[in-house]
Amino acid sequence: MADRIVIVTGGTLGDWALSHIRPGDVLIGADRGALFLVRHGLRPAVALGDFDSVTAAEREEIRRGSDAFVECDPVQKDWTDTEMAFDTALERHPGEIVLLGALGSRFDHTLANVHLLRRGLEKGIGCTIVDACNEVRLIDRSAELVRGGYTHVSLLPLTMQVSGITLRGFRYPLTDAVLTIGQSLGISNVIEQERASITIRDGLLLVIQSKE
Repeated sequence: MADRIVIVTGGTLGDWALSHIRPGDVLIGADRGALFLVRHGLRPAVALGDFDSVTAAEREEIRRGSDAFVECDPVQKDWTDTEMAFDTALERHPGEIVLLGALGSRFDHTLANVHLLRRGLEKGIGCTIVDACNEVRLIDRSAELVRGGYTHVSLLPLTMQVSGITLRGFRYPLTDAVLTIGQSLGISNVIEQERASITIRDGLLLVIQSKE
């Protein structure tokens, strides 16, 4: 059982991603995300995907730099590279999963990756998507947030409705509120104290911490 798995996939990446990798993390590289790891001197426990976004020479570089290399046919596969990496992570029953490079210019892939958070929540595994400016998680009960370097917090329902929302420590508090898909009420709140709390009664709520 891995304590913490970091998945690096092929969306927007940069040096910022390296600061989110800790000693002892189990690393999984999906397609070009695996190349990012190898070229920064990090060895993936598993590199997987169809590798259609790398050259043959880069694919061989990934193969040599990884503990395990899993290649699939890009035509016959049903799942995205990121979802295959996420499935591989779930099979190891980690305490936490962090996804880097899961947000990018392809909105369809970005949205599909956000939806993966639900599968982690169902397994009782804390999952977070992180990029240079955002940290995204999904909750069904409660969360405690630290202000840190994030200036804004937005709340968006992933189910049709989220009820019983109570916010403490925010500039705009809520008590037993309801958010419905299509509303912008939960956008751009601000943590006013060192720590803030969110509790909900029913539904699934995306919690997005953002920097300016």
